[in-house]
Amino acid sequence: MTKSAEWHSTTILAVRKSGKLVIVGDGQVSMGDAVMKGNAKKVRRLGERGEIITGFAGATADAFALFERLEQKLERFPANLLKASVELAKDWRTDRYLRNLDALIIVGDAANLLILTGRGDVLEPEHPVAAIGSGGNYALAAARALYEYEPDPEKIARQAMQIASEICVYTNNNLVLETIGARSAE
Repeated sequence: MTKSAEWHSTTILAVRKSGKLVIVGDGQVSMGDAVMKGNAKKVRRLGERGEIITGFAGATADAFALFERLEQKLERFPANLLKASVELAKDWRTDRYLRNLDALIIVGDAANLLILTGRGDVLEPEHPVAAIGSGGNYALAAARALYEYEPDPEKIARQAMQIASEICVYTNNNLVLETIGARSAE
């Protein structure tokens, strides 16, 4: 998110553990030192049956344009999130319109967890935890520290986001969380 130094927004965190994938995002959108909105929804389900979860950091309109393109790629390559993501990243890097979009995306399904960037990157995180956005590094560090000790990925995600919201002024604790995989034990 290098284009606009004035806008800061969000923390998105993904945690995969115990047959579940959890993606959680905060709701804050800031401009300079002002909170413009506190309840933005930056985590969504994609796919015909909602079998894919995605979250974005960056400009909202840009992220929605990318989600639409990703859905088109998923229609072309059904049940192959990795191929659809690679095709989106190629377009994002080379298409004159898409190249100017200012967002990062985390996307995952039952088998994949990926970070997509406008530079054409499709990154598979080394660890089963990934994060993007203004507070991403805080949430990532907290989730990695909790990972070994907490069996429930939803609890890891919630606690890590709480920690990030206490450190990063561009992150709040108004969370939207989506899960795929095994049901959590409440």
